[in-house]
Amino acid sequence: MKAIIFGITGQDGSHLADLLLSKGYTVIGISRRASTDNTHRIKNILGNESFKLIQGDITDAHSVVQIFNQHRDVDEIYNLAAQSHVAVSFKQPALTWDITGKGCLNILQSMVDLGIDARFYQASSSEMYGKHYDRDREGNKYQNEDTKFMPQSPYAIAKCAAHHMTRLFREAYGLHASAGILFNHEGERRGETFVTRKITKWIGDWVKSGRDPNFPQLRLGNLEAFRDWGYAGDYVEAMWMMLQQDSPQDFVICTGETHTIREFLDVAFSHVGVEDWSNLVIQDPEFYRPAEVDYLRGDCSKANNILGWTPNHSFEDLVKLMVDHDTE
Repeated sequence: MKAIIFGITGQDGSHLADLLLSKGYTVIGISRRASTDNTHRIKNILGNESFKLIQGDITDAHSVVQIFNQHRDVDEIYNLAAQSHVAVSFKQPALTWDITGKGCLNILQSMVDLGIDARFYQASSSEMYGKHYDRDREGNKYQNEDTKFMPQSPYAIAKCAAHHMTRLFREAYGLHASAGILFNHEGERRGETFVTRKITKWIGDWVKSGRDPNFPQLRLGNLEAFRDWGYAGDYVEAMWMMLQQDSPQDFVICTGETHTIREFLDVAFSHVGVEDWSNLVIQDPEFYRPAEVDYLRGDCSKANNILGWTPNHSFEDLVKLMVDHDTE
């Protein structure tokens, strides 16, 4: 089996490459050219004879066509490439659109135009739900495959467009194209500007300083936002499972639990022996979103029943794993 991964140097791309290589795949990783080295997440596979890293840019349709012309025998295509930081999307909405929205279209249209007979995975996001949720019989809020989207950021809007484009190409052209609506997934490879890794990286640096009382405070935004957090290494397995199905479908991938950023802080600081972190953290208006998403909790019953997928890491496991990585 041969797979192409767009966005290979990101958190998910690196975990997915590890998984596919362990299953005997040949993996072609696509990365945008950068003036600085951006391969730190995939250093462990750069010498693997079954892995090849090539330059490409999904915002350039010609670049995508060239990639597919060179690898017409590809079996699976994973689009994990995105400008994925919500705060950045407010400051760079056009760039976010070009990469996160238009980029998906370039891949799908190239597949159709060139007759690429491969299965396609699109990385959709729980951010697409925005302010919308449903309620179960007990009144608990949740989001699943039937919950309406109400995106609250340029990033979420671009993801919605890519999600619907995937559905359209599936229905119009018969592509085996599936989208995974992934709720927040984190880990030791998460970018340091994302709030979870920002927290654990700060703790790691603070511990390494000898818990210096003059160490700069951790500056965060809204601590009351609820998120459904899982481990990225678990979630890439669900991506692969989707493309092994006879028919393409969309699936919510999540833990089914929701926790606030304040709870994340509680577990993270407690893991290094700090029960009261109030004097170490300051809420800074600079880090508040222009439009907040207050509550995310997924229902992945469909993935449980059809794919047989369940997460392997609990919320506490995830937080402790990240803190251990950044303190060690």
